[in-house]
Amino acid sequence: MPDKVRWGILGVARIATVKVIPAMQRGTYSDIVAIASRDLQKARSAAGDLGIPTAYGSYEELLADPNIEAIYNPLPNHLHVPWSIWAAEAGKHVLCEKPVSMTVAECRTLIDVRNRTGVKIGEAFMVRTHPQWLRARELVRSGEIGDLRAVMTAFSYNNRDPKNIRNVEEWGGGALMDIGCYPIHLSRFLFGEEPTRALGLIDRDPEMRIDRLTSAVLEFPSGQAVFTCSTQMVPYQRVQILGTRGRIEVEIPVNAPPNRPCRLWVDSGADLFGGGLRTEQFEICDQYTIQGDLFSKAVREGGEPPTPLEDSIRNMAVIEAVFRSAREDAWTPI
Repeated sequence: MPDKVRWGILGVARIATVKVIPAMQRGTYSDIVAIASRDLQKARSAAGDLGIPTAYGSYEELLADPNIEAIYNPLPNHLHVPWSIWAAEAGKHVLCEKPVSMTVAECRTLIDVRNRTGVKIGEAFMVRTHPQWLRARELVRSGEIGDLRAVMTAFSYNNRDPKNIRNVEEWGGGALMDIGCYPIHLSRFLFGEEPTRALGLIDRDPEMRIDRLTSAVLEFPSGQAVFTCSTQMVPYQRVQILGTRGRIEVEIPVNAPPNRPCRLWVDSGADLFGGGLRTEQFEICDQYTIQGDLFSKAVREGGEPPTPLEDSIRNMAVIEAVFRSAREDAWTPI
């Protein structure tokens, strides 16, 4: 049996208790040993429901536990960097939810702390560990669809609750930070290069002030990426990857289900009625399990986490450029 990394969880956020913790508990290299909340009863309740041995009534107590080697940080966006820094200062490795920071400057601070403390810090872009995305990138690199020229993404859900953290502007809420970060990340992942400039268009909620509808064009050296994301539209997600000779369509690009197979379609472009279409199906897996185990292996064996901070800061630079472009109503260099 492998020597599992002992994990502590900062907070009882839904993504942690419903998705990430159960998935990591099924992992080969990860062991969830403690969870903390500012409300001890909430921590005890979550620990009881999830079979976690230890519950703490403060984040500080969890960071002080010498038995814990790594921290998963699913706190609201504005708390990602402060608590990741405090965890690193306590000698803990950190897997932090996306976006790992609110700004490029904040991410630089996190990189400095990582370099000084020597711990692993990674951003939780679980999508890049899923077999469907590894295969999509493999197909692009193989030349099967010719030269990659465009990546088109639609991603939306509907949430108008003003108390939800995703709708609080000062906490880093809004469509671009919450879900627009994915098409940016995935287009960079597929092109294997960085965009040079961005054009952004934003519609803000008149009361909550968060961006409820954001679209952007990213110019890469080899092509273009376009995306639309919204927190107040029909729930939907799809990615089209277009080359000079064919295309790839990813059915459920971000919230890949852990209980049913995922699919992508590869189209030779023979005709517009699917005459050149084939389906590739992937065995049932949980991308959060894979992500947790890859991070734990990086802790045990050395090497980089699945999404290192050097990638995070480049992604955040694009997010900043889209915001700036929308404010200035002009193309913005990245």
